[in-house]
Amino acid sequence: MYKHLFVPVDGSELSHRAMDGSIELALQLGARITGFVVEPDLPLSTNAQRGDEFINRIKDHEAKNEAHAAALLGQFETRAQAKGVQFTAHHVTSYTVDQTIVDEAEKAGADMIVMVTHGRSRVGKFVFGSHTKNVIIESRLPVLVLR
Repeated sequence: MYKHLFVPVDGSELSHRAMDGSIELALQLGARITGFVVEPDLPLSTNAQRGDEFINRIKDHEAKNEAHAAALLGQFETRAQAKGVQFTAHHVTSYTVDQTIVDEAEKAGADMIVMVTHGRSRVGKFVFGSHTKNVIIESRLPVLVLR
C-alpha cells in the first residue's frame, strides 16, 4: 500500500529517530524513502541589504545550507543502504517549512509523510507551534507521526 515514504529531517536528535523509524517501516512495507531537508532562507530583513557584503552573506548562507543538508542526508542514506532500503536525498531552501514539506512530498510522488514530534505539552505547542501539526493539517497525503 505505502511504497514511497517522504521523511523530512532537520539534524536534531529527533531526526535520528525519524531516520531509524522510517527505515524500519520501509523494510516492513517494502518501500523506498526520500529523505528531505528544508534549509531556512535568509531573513527577509537581510534581503533588504545591498552590495558586496550582502552577496557574500548570501553565498556563505547557501554554502552552509548545502553542507548541512549534504551531511545530514548522507547519514540518512548510509543508514538506509545498510539496511537495503532504496533512498533518494532532496533538499531545498525556503521561508515556509511546513508548506514546503507538503509541496515537495507531493512533487516526489510519495504516498506517506513520516515525521517526528517533540511531544510538547499544550502550552509548548501554543508557544512554539508544531511543523508536524501544520503538515498534518495541510497535507492530502497520510502523515505518520513518530514520538
